[in-house]
Amino acid sequence: MPLNSRQRQFLKGEAHSLNPVVLLGNDGITEGVLKELDSSLEHHELLKVRVNAGDSRKEQAQELADAVGAELVQVIGRIAVLFRQRKQDSRFVLPR
Repeated sequence: MPLNSRQRQFLKGEAHSLNPVVLLGNDGITEGVLKELDSSLEHHELLKVRVNAGDSRKEQAQELADAVGAELVQVIGRIAVLFRQRKQDSRFVLPR
């Protein structure tokens, strides 16, 4: 589900106070990182990921989002914000 600008802005505000939950190291995207990211998204829905790998941070963040079926909300510096809404019992009611 692609996010529109209002939804993206809402999620940026919600993510402001969050700390990074998943750290992507120099090894890049591994099976362990994907498992951890998937379980964290299932639990939190919205989370920050610290991407430490080189100049292609935005591309790696998008690759992570695609691999786990999430939406990339934003990338600022080394921090990426990902969102994947639960089918039931979602914490977030997104604006239209």
